[in-house]
Amino acid sequence: MTAQATPTPAGVADWSSDEMMTIEAARALRDGTRCFVGIGRPSTAANLARRTHAPNLVLIYESGTIGAKPGRLPLSIGDGVLAETADAVVSVPEIFNYWLQPGRIDVGFLGAAQLDRYGNINTTVIGDDYADPKVRLPGAGGAPEIAASCREVIVIVQHSRRAFVDRVDFVTSVGYGSGAGDRERLGLTGRGPVRVITDLGVLEPDPDTDELILTRVHPGVEPEQVRAATGWHLAFAPDLATTAPPTAEELAALRDLR
Repeated sequence: MTAQATPTPAGVADWSSDEMMTIEAARALRDGTRCFVGIGRPSTAANLARRTHAPNLVLIYESGTIGAKPGRLPLSIGDGVLAETADAVVSVPEIFNYWLQPGRIDVGFLGAAQLDRYGNINTTVIGDDYADPKVRLPGAGGAPEIAASCREVIVIVQHSRRAFVDRVDFVTSVGYGSGAGDRERLGLTGRGPVRVITDLGVLEPDPDTDELILTRVHPGVEPEQVRAATGWHLAFAPDLATTAPPTAEELAALRDLR
């Protein structure tokens, strides 16, 4: 879905749906937590959070940088600005074996090519035939371990029926499997995806079934618009709310990152 300008209250500049998504994702990160960051939108949101309400957010990248404080958005996990500004640089095995897998990282921040009703993520292939797919995607990287072991996971992704499918073509990273109890059965120690933030709203797992439901819409978005962009019959939370619009300060900080 193309980012559209959204009317804002008087005194606040207009914003795009993509900016709304990034700002809401940044708001989801608490100050002082340890965050395992993916490149792309997760990195933008995490760096925005550190520049606004969460100056003590500890950014951890797969390349081994802990406490990175880049002055610009890194181009990749190997961007030198991450190592130059980090509190420490350790080996990749140490990041996974000491920090991630024992549950020492609070939040994993991931993107997705496909996401299903139970928060399972596909970044591997589109199509039923793994050997001959319609599209071969970048692959897993560290995402399966992040999804399995971080204390909680936040996903940021553009909302469309292409991305939000009833069942992913390939499970790269497990969300809630086929429903409640699957993470425990599989021995996954982290809580799983607690929030999915899109350009239309916010989805969270139902407390009984772990199926993703719509809990918030962004300003100017109707709930049925979100349902129409979803590949399953999306349920709405009984207390469905509207996201607070971006502030002038949030918009300025985000635009300064570009």
